[in-house]
Formats: sequence, structure tokens, C-alpha cells
Amino acid sequence: MTNVTIIGAGNMGSAIAGIALAGGNSVQVLAREADKAEVNPQVTAGIVGDAISGDVVILALPYPAVAEVLDTYAGQLDGKVLVDLTNPLDFSTFDDLVVPADSSAAAEFAATVPGAHVLKALNTNFAATLATGSVGDDAKTTVLIAGEDADAKATFASIIEGGGLHAVDAGSLKRARELEALGFLQLTLAAGEKISWTAGFALVK
Repeated sequence: MTNVTIIGAGNMGSAIAGIALAGGNSVQVLAREADKAEVNPQVTAGIVGDAISGDVVILALPYPAVAEVLDTYAGQLDGKVLVDLTNPLDFSTFDDLVVPADSSAAAEFAATVPGAHVLKALNTNFAATLATGSVGDDAKTTVLIAGEDADAKATFASIIEGGGLHAVDAGSLKRARELEALGFLQLTLAAGEKISWTAGFALVK
């Protein structure tokens, strides 16, 4: 059993909590607003600013909200597995990423919290495909994981696989740039009604 803290109580946070619980892990969900706190009796609910109980911390937040949360927990994330699922879109145009072409949101966060084991994952998955465990009609949902620390990736992969999904090591944290580009493309396709929010990219082995 792994202690998992999810910061963010939206659709993604709820779907990820379900995966973690299905694998027998303990789950804490910290909402940014008190009225968004979880009511699931299996989940320990709180608000951002409360102490983090998890060894694995998942940032189920939009990109612009992460910096403030990392500042709130400055010095408290050392040694933890920190999972970034953001897609750093320019929401004013919905036509570009706002991080430098040779970098990624995950790389920015890794520089902010160098004591944490930062992973990029879940940003190429919609909440519905995480909740159902499938993409489209019958493809099992696959979570791609990029990061520098092999043990951190293995720990997070075990949470994903314990919840009934596939997990695939996508390489070093440098691959976060490609994952963010893929997540961006998937979002624009869904927003343009080219695909549904229950569809997305699937990995066929």
C-alpha cells in the first residue's frame, strides 16, 4: 500500500483517486476550496495548506495553479514522488504552449522543487478514460510516465497498474516536452469536436 496525496478535487483528481483506491492505496485529497473537498468516506479530505500525508503527490491542477501550491509546500516535498499532469496551454489563444520550446512544465517544476522526484504522467489521459479504464470502445487506458528516477516511476506505475490500467515508462523527464505536445494536440482535437472526451490516444503493443 502506498500513501497517495492528490492536490485538486476536479474530474481528474476524482478519477485518479478512484484508481488509487482500487489498488488498495490510502488516498488524501486536498482541494483548493473548502466546498470542493471530497465526501468519499474512503478518502481523507482537506484543503491546500493542510499537511501532506502521501509519499506520492499528484498535482491534479491546471498549469497556472501549480506555482502557488508549490510555494505553499516549499520544503515539504523533498523525497516525495511528485506527479505533474499539467498541459501548459496558452488559454488566451488555445493555440500554443507557454513554456520554452526546449523545456516543459515538468522541467520547470523539477527546478522549483529539486528535492522531489518529479514525474510527468496522466496529461495525455482524459478524466473519463481514467475513470472507465478504457479509451474508445475497447482499448485499455495507458498512462505514459516520464522521469529521471527509476524507483519513483516504478512506484507510480504500481499505483496505475493496481487500479487496472496500463503504465508505460516513456523515458527521462526530457520526454515531458513530447508528452505535453501530445496532450495539447489531444485537447485541441476534443475542443474542436474531432474526438469525444471519452476518446483519445491509445497505445497498442
